[in-house]
Amino acid sequence: MRIIIASQTYSPGNGQASFTIQLAENMTKHGHQVMVIAPSENMHAYCTYKNDVRIEKVPAVHLSLLHPAMYITPMPAPYVKKLFNAFQPDVVHIQDHYFLCSAIVNEAHRRAIPLIGTNHFLPENILPLLKNLPRLQHLFAIPLWQMMLSVFNKLDVATTPSKTAARILRAQKIRIPVHAISNGVDINRFKPDPVVDHIGIRRKYELDTDKFIFLYVGRLDGEKRLDILLSAIALLPRNDIQLALCGQGFAEQALRKQVQAQGQEGRVKFIGFAKPEDLSAIYNSADVFVMPSPEELQSIATLEAMACGKPILAANARALPELVQTDINGYLFEPNNPADAAQGIEYLLSVSDKWQEMGKASFKQAQLHSAQNSIKQYEEHYKTITERIHIKSGQIASSQKKYAERLSGR
Repeated sequence: MRIIIASQTYSPGNGQASFTIQLAENMTKHGHQVMVIAPSENMHAYCTYKNDVRIEKVPAVHLSLLHPAMYITPMPAPYVKKLFNAFQPDVVHIQDHYFLCSAIVNEAHRRAIPLIGTNHFLPENILPLLKNLPRLQHLFAIPLWQMMLSVFNKLDVATTPSKTAARILRAQKIRIPVHAISNGVDINRFKPDPVVDHIGIRRKYELDTDKFIFLYVGRLDGEKRLDILLSAIALLPRNDIQLALCGQGFAEQALRKQVQAQGQEGRVKFIGFAKPEDLSAIYNSADVFVMPSPEELQSIATLEAMACGKPILAANARALPELVQTDINGYLFEPNNPADAAQGIEYLLSVSDKWQEMGKASFKQAQLHSAQNSIKQYEEHYKTITERIHIKSGQIASSQKKYAERLSGR
């Protein structure tokens, strides 16, 4: 099968990109021909290959003033048409509704090519960009959803990474079928590793070797609410814990200033992006994984930590309760509440003898979200919508033929 996968981002650093990369590379491993279309980082169109995936970059403008990873693709239609002509896809899978994917949907429509879209979008993940206009944030949510639906309602089917995300999308009165398919986690890469050099990994990333490590992995952006986590740490009068923030993002400088203002420099470490080959070892070398974001439609990082057998401290919001249960594999705290997050940290420290049991529960839950299972489900969806479109096209062609025959017989 020839598959076009389109996304606003195809560089590791956020959930959408991680999912898209995993999807494209696994589809290629399964014998499909895959073309990824994404914005270029240098304003010029170019083609490259990575892990046998053909990646076509469309000219884009960097909106660095809004976000360091934001690009806009002005007038992408001519490039999209050229790529469709060259590749002749059997199915198209978009990951968002912005200018590039919108142009791709329109081109696929003109050619009657089956369309599927995965929704990673919540207005709340964009509204922090309007932090200087708080009264307008709520008003912006409605048109933001309308923009999304104007593209997704042209598709044949939509998917989301969790049951919670599917309910949210259906509540917006989307007119196409919606199915929950996990983002998936590579359980061959992320797994408990009893021989990992915990001390060596901690030293490599300048983490304390004799403290309990609470680890966060992901973007350091406003909607992740890491400020809540920092305030929670500041509330705890103990010296045996350290918070490790693995990643980079738009809010990093503000978070560093908060750490300094709260006098927590020794208890919070910014370790930047981890080397991909170290990431599983970092999860394994931590004691507890933390996810304070109240706007997660699933959270790939949380799944990775669970696959490595870690207890989880997470906000009791959106889809995170689908992964975490208090006293089973972690603790759910009230979102945006530093005091309750601090209580969750204290609770987990008080039951450290249960961490192994909690880790086993996390591991068991993560196996249900294996990437291989997700890829099989997407293959089935591709096959189903392709066959449906072909049947529909055949019926239309048959009707047109019969109509022509009736006209010629008059």
